[in-house]
Amino acid sequence: MAKKQPLAPGFERTVLDNGVRVVTESIPSVRSVAVGAWVDAGSRDETESEAGLTHFIEHLVFKGTRARQGHHINQRMESVGGYLNAFTTKENTCFYARALDEHLARALDTTLDLVTQPTLPPREIEKEKDVVIEEIKMYEDAPEDHVYDHYEAAMYPGHPLGRPIIGTPETVRSFSREDLTGFMDRHYVPNRLVVSVAGHARHADVVRLVEKQLRDFDRAPEAFRREPANDYTPLATEIEVTTTQQAHLVVGTRSFGALDERRTALSVLNTILGGGMSSRLNQNIREKYGYCYSVYSFVNLVRDAGDVGVYMATDPSRLDRSRQLIVRELQKLAAAPVSARMLARAKEQLKGSVMLGVESMSNRMQRLGRVELTYEEHISLDTAIEEVMAVTAEDVRSVAEALFVEDRLSTVALVPAA
Repeated sequence: MAKKQPLAPGFERTVLDNGVRVVTESIPSVRSVAVGAWVDAGSRDETESEAGLTHFIEHLVFKGTRARQGHHINQRMESVGGYLNAFTTKENTCFYARALDEHLARALDTTLDLVTQPTLPPREIEKEKDVVIEEIKMYEDAPEDHVYDHYEAAMYPGHPLGRPIIGTPETVRSFSREDLTGFMDRHYVPNRLVVSVAGHARHADVVRLVEKQLRDFDRAPEAFRREPANDYTPLATEIEVTTTQQAHLVVGTRSFGALDERRTALSVLNTILGGGMSSRLNQNIREKYGYCYSVYSFVNLVRDAGDVGVYMATDPSRLDRSRQLIVRELQKLAAAPVSARMLARAKEQLKGSVMLGVESMSNRMQRLGRVELTYEEHISLDTAIEEVMAVTAEDVRSVAEALFVEDRLSTVALVPAA
């Protein structure tokens, strides 16, 4: 019998008999619903020869299911004013839909059909290889994306977390239908599936519809263990390319994972460092020196690992000086606590970003799914905001001191070929 677990007002969670988790947030004041079917499998779960397979599966399921042909799948949502899409990350894959509340059943049926009933037509597999390879070329033509791929390889050398989610032309061309079905048999199993719904929907209705759709989804779970993140050795490298006039620079280092209690302080630090036009990076490197148009910081966390860094594009003649300026900002955060005014401003900025984001039902649905997959428990928005507001200047300085050790920083740059 499905087990319902009470949460904060508006949130409900049920574990179905087959292990599928259903999490909902009811928002009676809207007329729409956002639906997500989340599979706890991403690019880090691939072997070296499977690089890009999870993303390729994300493409292929849209080519047809047992219930409908490929061209009917998107039409099914678009014909009622909704939409359907998907994305792949390092640790999960999400198939999602948005529609008016009266089409909740259709949105659930369509997304869950992609997960449980794809036909993966062989002819479409060969055709889609060309599509994905063109997508790879598109990213390689975008220096900001291309330098980030090299940066991730430096963060996680020889590990699946260091490979591009999209794979390589060589691995993509090698995929067979048996590769796809084998991966799905291993990873697309009930206890690794989360259904998240946000909007004008009753939890009981969602559970009833999911149970009906998945009544035959009883694939037995297999033993599953992710390869832990490996050791990290800092490096400095420059890659010459012919597709850019600027130097594209990333300076970063490994951090702790999403389960570490310091994650909120790191979010505040990231906001102070490179979160917007008032950030330290923007004020000092762009506004003071005029060295760039674009500079920002970022944080990427998976359950057991993470990284934090700075991206910047500048004239090649300013590359070395730009790195020095970035490192100086990192060291300043580690050397002394930020002012009370700067801390308060960053926390309010982060709070506002979170609260404005949840005005979108799609963002709420994605938050539900990600929190369930990452923490296996519900973390309310109020709790998340309380954690942000509780961060102290010393918390920020302590995290910076732990992470921004200069000989632990890696530098990766794309530079114009001579």
